[in-house]
Amino acid sequence: MKSVTLLFIPPLLLSILTSSSSWAGDGSDRPSNALSLFSADDFDWREMVPYLYQASALPGEQGLKVILENSKVLRAYVATDVRKECKQGNDRCDSSRPHFTVDGEVMRRIDSLIKEGLSHEHRSSFVDYSFERHPFDFSAIAALRSDQKQDAYLVLQFADHAYTVAQLQAKYGPPYDTNVYQSYSVFIYRVVNSCYSSKAVFEVNPVDGAVIKVAVSVKPRKRR
Repeated sequence: MKSVTLLFIPPLLLSILTSSSSWAGDGSDRPSNALSLFSADDFDWREMVPYLYQASALPGEQGLKVILENSKVLRAYVATDVRKECKQGNDRCDSSRPHFTVDGEVMRRIDSLIKEGLSHEHRSSFVDYSFERHPFDFSAIAALRSDQKQDAYLVLQFADHAYTVAQLQAKYGPPYDTNVYQSYSVFIYRVVNSCYSSKAVFEVNPVDGAVIKVAVSVKPRKRR
């Protein structure tokens, strides 16, 4: 994806985008009839744009918290663990304790995930996290907040054959732009208003039409 992302994604995020081999599974443990916690089609990149815009105005860790705390994908994944683990009498996560809520525990765990996974490199702050439990329609998530520029990014890696280009276009319509490279195609969507410009770049396998990943970026527009 390097050819297109160089136009609007910083070098640090390129290393995350090109690490498909470390994120993606082989699909062998993905039953074809399994019900996912949160389907790939439930994800809507446009819902993340306001949070990315908000994050672009906040420093490092604060911006990443806004992105990841409001990611429905991450929240759904963490909530499954919370519902499974948090039982009455559990020393680590006792659901009977006063003021316990699933949402509250999800937020606490996401905040811990950010603190444990937070990295700083090339004047940027980022967190990347792999979804190891299957079946799930996503295999990893990454968020980045550039400190040099007021940019914010979210990257989601799709599990093998969890989402197709036909589903992509059925949900979002014709893309703003497309391009074909040696081993992948890109479908680009965008939102532009007086406050920011946003792009969602979906990487697609041209052989089987499987969507591989999406990178959503937001850049605030300079006010005149």
